[in-house]
Amino acid sequence: MTRTSVALVHHPCVDKNGEIYTTSITNLDVHDIARTSRTYGIGAFYLVTPVTAQQEMARAITSYWDGPGRERNPTRHDALELVRVVAALEDAVEAERALLGEKPVVVATSAKLGSRAPMSHPEARLRMDNASGVLLVFGTGYGLAPSVVDGADLLLEPLPGRDGYNHLSVRSAAAIIIDRLLG
Repeated sequence: MTRTSVALVHHPCVDKNGEIYTTSITNLDVHDIARTSRTYGIGAFYLVTPVTAQQEMARAITSYWDGPGRERNPTRHDALELVRVVAALEDAVEAERALLGEKPVVVATSAKLGSRAPMSHPEARLRMDNASGVLLVFGTGYGLAPSVVDGADLLLEPLPGRDGYNHLSVRSAAAIIIDRLLG
């Protein structure tokens, strides 16, 4: 079975003006994407931020569930033990390469259509079945920086919204996409 992991990128992302910036880690994203990841058998959930204070906060969120939180809610511990905090997306790719013995197929997601042709979810699912490892990459803010999208092996098509509206929270988009690819 293909090992699939997830990366939630907080840098480099774009803001509403298309400028490169760094977003903040949110507790809800960490918990909800970790729970989705655990439900669908994701190998690891990488939180990507170069900001040391954000890395420390992410580790504090997850470490609570190793101690008193684990006693209160063991299933939350099971989900949050998937979280790995890294400074750059390249660190997540290298961690997966070390486990797989080869580079994973990096699959970028975006809510916007760009100049690059996206792949449908069924097509991506078939491609993933033939890979030894996949890293699904989600962006925060107004999406992944063009350098991340352009550097990915595949780009998934956006989730279709109704009446042209397409602005899901990243945790909702991650749940839908993970279900479409692994459900």
